Order: sequence, then structure tokens, then C-alpha cells
Amino acid sequence: MNNPAISVVIVNWNGRHLLPQCLDYLQVAIEANDQVIVVDNGSHDGSVAWLHTAFPWVEVIALPRNQGFAGGNNAALADCRHDWILLINNDAFVAPDAITQLRQMAATCLPHTGAIAATLVFDHAPDLVASSGIVLRRDGVAIDRDMTRPLADIPTNPQAIAGASGGAVLLRRAMIEDIGFFADDFFNYLEDVDLAWRALLRGWQSIHLPTAHIRHVYSATSGQGSPFKQRLLGRNRWRTLIRCLPTALWWRYGPAIICYDIAASVALAIGGQWAGIAGRLSILTDVPTLLTQRRAIQSRRTASIAYLTAWLIPAPWPWQEYREIQRLATIMAQRTPSTRKE
Repeated sequence: MNNPAISVVIVNWNGRHLLPQCLDYLQVAIEANDQVIVVDNGSHDGSVAWLHTAFPWVEVIALPRNQGFAGGNNAALADCRHDWILLINNDAFVAPDAITQLRQMAATCLPHTGAIAATLVFDHAPDLVASSGIVLRRDGVAIDRDMTRPLADIPTNPQAIAGASGGAVLLRRAMIEDIGFFADDFFNYLEDVDLAWRALLRGWQSIHLPTAHIRHVYSATSGQGSPFKQRLLGRNRWRTLIRCLPTALWWRYGPAIICYDIAASVALAIGGQWAGIAGRLSILTDVPTLLTQRRAIQSRRTASIAYLTAWLIPAPWPWQEYREIQRLATIMAQRTPSTRKE
């Protein structure tokens, strides 16, 4: 079987300082028949004009305003020529053989495989995993799989996963046509979790390919822990759960979901991080629309409740979660000033 050509989509917002390295690495890794699209989200740093001059082989879609990661990727779908679409962040740098490995997996995987995740590693600490996919917990939290784990400790053979991070994933067009692409109104954050849930509901499989490595400057655009990010995380968590969690699982795990949010809101209030609370409260005005979306999504569910439940892992104890948060903070603090968003 011939390895498929792919369409690569990169969403950019004021990331001209990141794009040269991203595209230089990408140019070495792609093949002649591949397509590369950069969607510019209304940047004001000269990204569009610079791209036309410095990388004329890249197709550029210039949006008049910032539509976020979700809207930016959605804007490229109609222009993607190939049956497999690779999403990478503008702050992600592919290893020379990463796309080859993803392409080979796409050529041999089963027809119901809809997403193939690469291994994201921290750009400043490439021996540590930033994400090997998405983990779904019974308290409604979605986290990056294997985050902060030593790269040497993860298995090297392909693994079935609940879903893939949008920062480095090869998606089958047939899956997108079946379940829809990202929800535009998510803007940024957890749109990939929502997509993962909708894929699971329809029985699509996601695979992690451990040996395909992509370095990632974590939170280079919005900043780790920024009010902007905290607000959207709080809001989009509830958007995803209202839209995607089946009723049977709400009855089973609803108390844990609510308890988590109460505890999280208390912690945010103590820390003065009101944006995270505001994001959660903003969901109240969206409930009628979300319930309409929920009915459409749930009416198409083909996966059994038992199958979905098997993907939900127990929530950690609070001190275990706190330890992981502190470990990530320590890793992020080790970045040099040149890799931080100023």
C-alpha cells in the first residue's frame, strides 16, 4: 500500500517569530505531494506578507480576525486536498522522521482509526513528554497523557488512546466528515477534547505513535496560567461535558464532576484567579444552545456506555494532582526567556 499524501494545517496568530523554525523543520519532513496551509488569524505582526516572501510554497489563508485554534483549523478544511490532515501548532517543531512514521501508520491502520497522535515533548526539555494524547477522567477532567513523564519510560509500540492533542495529530478526513470538525465557539482550548469525545461516541479509534516526536514550546501564544487561558478552560470544560457526556454517565459521574468544580472554584478564589470562575459562570447563558447541540450529538451515538466507561480513569487524590501541577510548574520555570511569551 502506498503511503498517503497529507495536508498540513498550521494556525498562526502573531507568531512570525515561531514560524521560521516551525516551517524549516517541516520542509525537511514532508514529501513533494504534501500540502502545507498556514491559517493566519488576523495577525498584526506582518506574518502574512512575510510568509508570501519567505515561504512561497506555503498556502496562506488570511482571516480578517482572530477565530482561535478551532475556527482557524476549520477555515482550512475546505482547502485541504488530501484524505489525511496533520494539525501542528506554530510553536511545534517536527523531528525529521516524524511525519514519515505518521504517514506509514496511516497507510496500514484500520479503517475505523480516525486520529494518530504524535508524541509532543517540551522544546526546552525534549527528554520529557508534554503529551501523548488525551486522558479522560471520571470527574470530567481531560488531561494530557504522560505529561512530564520521561520520554525513555513510555512504550515504543503504538497505543490505543481516548483521543489526540490538537497540537500534533494526523486526522482522517472521513472521521471529520462523520463527526464534524472543531466547534467554532470553543475558540481555544479543549476543542480537541470535544472532538475526541465525539469520535468515541461514534466508535472511531485514536492511536498514539510514541516514536514520532514533535517538540513543543508549551503555551507560547497565550501563556501558561494566563487569565485568558483559565477563562476558556473553565468555560470549555462545561461546554464539552454538556454536549458530549451521555446521560447514563452524567447519572454515574455527575456528583464527582460537580465536586471537582466546587473544589476548583474554591482554589481559584483563594488564588485570586477569578477568570477561571468567570469562565464557568459564563456557561449559564449558553445552556439552551448547548442542549440543542447535545441532542444532535447524542442522537448519533453508536458506542455503548460500557465502551465509553472503559476510557474513563479514576480521578487522582488531591495531593497527587497538586504534585503533578507543581512538577509542571517546575518544568515550565526552567524555560529560558527567549522561549517564553513576553
